[in-house]
Amino acid sequence: MIVCEYLCATGAGRGLAGSMSDIKSLNLTELQEEICTLGEKSFRARQIYEWMHKKLCESFSEMTNLSQSFREKLSGSFELTTLKMVCVQTSQIDGTKKFLFELPDKNSIESVWMRYKHGNSVCISSQVGCRMGCRFCASTIDGMVRCLSASEMLDQVYAIQRITGERVSNVVVMGSGEPLDNYDNVLKFIHLLSDENGLHISQRNITVSTCGLVPEIRRLANEKLQITLAVSLHASSDEKRRELMPIAKKYGLSELMEACRFYYEQTGRRLTFEYSLVGGVNDTAEDAAGLSRLLRGLHAHVNLIPVNPVKERSYTPSDKDTVQNFKNKLEKNGVNVTVRREMGRDIDGACGQLRRRYRENAESQ
Repeated sequence: MIVCEYLCATGAGRGLAGSMSDIKSLNLTELQEEICTLGEKSFRARQIYEWMHKKLCESFSEMTNLSQSFREKLSGSFELTTLKMVCVQTSQIDGTKKFLFELPDKNSIESVWMRYKHGNSVCISSQVGCRMGCRFCASTIDGMVRCLSASEMLDQVYAIQRITGERVSNVVVMGSGEPLDNYDNVLKFIHLLSDENGLHISQRNITVSTCGLVPEIRRLANEKLQITLAVSLHASSDEKRRELMPIAKKYGLSELMEACRFYYEQTGRRLTFEYSLVGGVNDTAEDAAGLSRLLRGLHAHVNLIPVNPVKERSYTPSDKDTVQNFKNKLEKNGVNVTVRREMGRDIDGACGQLRRRYRENAESQ
C-alpha cells in the first residue's frame, strides 16, 4: 500500500526509476517549460507534443523536423513511454480484440478494443493488478503491484490506434485497477486525452469506473469534468454488497449514494451504475426492487452485466430469463436500464484473466 501511494503520487512527471522526466505525461505548458530549460525555443514543445499525441510516435528518432542533436538531447533528458504488445486475442464472434501489453518495467496490463456502430471503443487499465478485492474480478486475485502513469494509460489508447489503424472515439477506464485509487494520474490522463492539441477525444466520450471510493467521488465532482462516472454497485443492500465488494465495509450504500447525488449536482452529468448479475446471489425480484428504491430520484442509468466466469471463483452468470426479468422489474419501477452487449465472450473476457494466464504460463516454463 505504501509503495502504491508513492508511485501514484510521483508517477505523473517522472520515469519509474525517477531519473528522467516522463515526457508523455507532461501537458503542453509543462513541456514548454521543460524545453526552455534545455535552452531551446518554446515552439519546439508544440512540435514534440504533436509527434507524441497526434502522430503517436514511438521514439524521438521519428521526430524528423527536429535536429539530430536536439533529438539526442531529448533522449538523454526524457523517458518516452511505449508499450510492447505481448499478445492479442481476437473474438471470432464480433472481432473484439484483447491486448496484453508489457510495460517498461516488465509488468503487464490488459486493454480491450471493441467496434460499435457509433465508433471504436477502448477499455484500458489504470493499475497493474488491483487491491480492491472484488470477489468476482480476476485482476484483484494477486493484489496490486503499482499504479500506471498518465503516459502508460495514454499509450494503451495510442498503441491500439496504431495497431488497428482505426481511430478510437470512446475510452473506458474500466480495465484492471481502481481508477480513483490512482486519482492524480487518471485526472492527468483525462486532460491529456481530451486536449485539443492531441487526440482530442471529447470528455463526454470518456467513462471512468469506480467501485465506490466516496472521498474521491466527491473530489472528482468538484473537478466539474464532462466525463461519465460509472459506479460499480452490484448489490442493493449493504449486506450483499459487503459479501461481493470489500470496499462496502468502509463505505455503506447511504454514504455512497449521497456522494453520487453530490456528483450529479456538481456536474449535471447522469451517472451509470454497473450491476453484475451473479446467479443466485444478487439477481432476485427482491434485489431488483431494492435497486429501484436505492436509485429513486437520482438521474441514473443502470447497466446490467451477466458476470464473466473466473476459474478461481465460484460465481456464475445469471441465465437469460433471470436477466430479462430483472430488467423488466427495473423498467416497471421507472429505472433507465440496459443489458450490456456481451463483447468478446469467446476470449478471456473478465478483467485480469489474460494477464493472469500469461503469468502462470511464464512461471511454469
